[in-house]
Amino acid sequence: MSVPKADADPPTVGVVVLTQGTRPADLDRGIRSVLAQQEVTLDVVCVGNGWQPADLPGGVQTLALPTNLGIPAGRNRGVPRVTGDYLFFLDDDASIPDPHFLRDAIAQLRADPTIGLLQPRVEDPTGVSSPRRWIPRIRKGEATTPGPVFSVWEGAVLLPRSVFDATGGWAEPFFYAHEGIELAWRVWDQGRVAWYAGDLVANHPVILPTRHADYYRLNARNRVWLARRNLPALFVPLYVGSWTAIQVLRWGPGNRPALRAWFGGWREGWRSDPGPRHPLRARTVWRMTRAGRPPII
Repeated sequence: MSVPKADADPPTVGVVVLTQGTRPADLDRGIRSVLAQQEVTLDVVCVGNGWQPADLPGGVQTLALPTNLGIPAGRNRGVPRVTGDYLFFLDDDASIPDPHFLRDAIAQLRADPTIGLLQPRVEDPTGVSSPRRWIPRIRKGEATTPGPVFSVWEGAVLLPRSVFDATGGWAEPFFYAHEGIELAWRVWDQGRVAWYAGDLVANHPVILPTRHADYYRLNARNRVWLARRNLPALFVPLYVGSWTAIQVLRWGPGNRPALRAWFGGWREGWRSDPGPRHPLRARTVWRMTRAGRPPII
């Protein structure tokens, strides 16, 4: 019996690797881990965010952005430069240890068409214990346990291109922080599911997110923007209020500088323009609630 051509051909994947050029060894490792992927057809672009990519392995396109546009915008700029039925986004300090990762991840998407986005389990390649924040769910459980999620760790993400296009892409105004939550929500709004694949692995060193100078400010500003851009009006104050309470309890009097910076971003989130508003549909809110995460936290 002949095999249909669509199943016989290897899946096509457009890969966007984002970098500022500050981690050349990590960047080289990540790109080579992509080029080593088997049983897929790749089209790879390295986007230099305020940097001209150089000294890259052969077979990789380059796109130099004259200034650092931020992480979401940088990823978005790479998408039109690659072809493929699937899109894979990889940060420059991440890599894929298994040469069959993309083949196996796409097999999961094909086996369950309700999955619109896949994030693998994240492990430090040196064996350092992974932080619990890398498991993108409230009830963490075992890191190897797969399941639906409502936010993603953005360093290694796979989507069907049609789903990514329907979401409108990464939230460019955010610059850094929480763009993975918005992308996951918009995948859910397409009637799909964002999926944590605990059986697949990406490597990334354990680094504190507070290494970014504006971490606290952007964390708060984008949390407010996330609600203003995506939630029905009734849910906006509930979501922001719950996260305000969480941050106050988390840091309290023990970390007043962080809390001051966070509330500075919080005020900025209400006063500044978050960009286009596309509220989640009522049925999406209901689906998310039934799946265990109503969008109020």
